[in-house]
Amino acid sequence: MKLRLGSWIGLSAFVVLADQWTKHLVRGALRNGEVIPVTSFFDLVLAFNPGAAFSFLADQAGWQRWFFVGLAALICGWLLRLLAQHQHEKLLPLAFSLIIGGAIGNVIDRFVFGAVVDFLYFHIGAYGWPAFNVADSAICGGVGLMIYAQLQDARTASTQEKKHS
Repeated sequence: MKLRLGSWIGLSAFVVLADQWTKHLVRGALRNGEVIPVTSFFDLVLAFNPGAAFSFLADQAGWQRWFFVGLAALICGWLLRLLAQHQHEKLLPLAFSLIIGGAIGNVIDRFVFGAVVDFLYFHIGAYGWPAFNVADSAICGGVGLMIYAQLQDARTASTQEKKHS
């Protein structure tokens, strides 16, 4: 079954809704900085990150908020164009849809709170991965799928080239 553009955009919308709903639940259950241990390696936390991944530029005066909003808008526009071009494929439009949904989820936070709401914290002892959210997971999954799709295309092209040589 081949999905069309509207279905891929619907997937992006689902990611946005899932992201915003989970953030809403966490904001209602926790205070900023509060931690709820869930397992020996996973905690729920409430953190507001004004920067990007790994709190990149989080210590800046506030200009980064609009920089990241603009960057997300440009990337989403580019990915929407690619999504329209590849809408009848499987992997690439899935990747684009996940990234678009994740980017929009985090942009909503930047508009509403001035920072991205993070709440998933994995750690081993005192060593931990920076807290993240559903949108971040969708973006990382989408980028992973894009890389995988590109590797598959390269492998297919190499195989076809060997057959024709």
